[in-house]
Parts: sequence; structure tokens; C-alpha cells
Amino acid sequence: MPAYWVARARIDDPVEYKKYTDQVPGIIAKYGGKVLARGGRYQIMEGPEDFHRFVVIEFPNFEAGVNCFQSPEYVAAAAHRRDGAGVVENVIVDGGDATK
Repeated sequence: MPAYWVARARIDDPVEYKKYTDQVPGIIAKYGGKVLARGGRYQIMEGPEDFHRFVVIEFPNFEAGVNCFQSPEYVAAAAHRRDGAGVVENVIVDGGDATK
């Protein structure tokens, strides 16, 4: 079953944040991820307007998404944004309807 990495971000330092975003596509691909949405047009329909960048990545399964996020190469890339370049909320969720 596919899983999805959903991120909401606020970029505070675009130059430093770009050091992170330049590395991430290759890391995602290494773990079988496919970017479905990254940046682009959006409209907040409900909730706080704290974030202005949204990302959705599909992975073949939940474990692949978690392994990507916890990988040494992703942790190293994320250090660029975690040092004050932005604020990000990341969630990995199984695809499908688990409430049935």
C-alpha cells in the first residue's frame, strides 16, 4: 500500500533553505519516492495560515517513507533548514481509508 509524506513549510531564509531543497529530490528518489506536489499554487481552505509551501510525496509503502526521512543523507540535508532557515511540519501517512 502506498504511503504519503505530507509537508507544510514556512521559509524564513530562502538562500539557506535552497541548500536543503536542492538535495532532497535525489534522496527521495533513492527511497522510491515520487513527488506529487512541491511548491506551486495553493489555497488554504481552513485552518491557520502559518505555512506557505506544501509538499506531497508518494512512497511505495510506509516504511520507505520513514526510512527516507530518517536516512543519514536526509538528516544531513534537513540540517540546512533546521538551523533557522524555515519551519516544517512533516507527516507520513498510509494511503487508503483505515476507518473502514
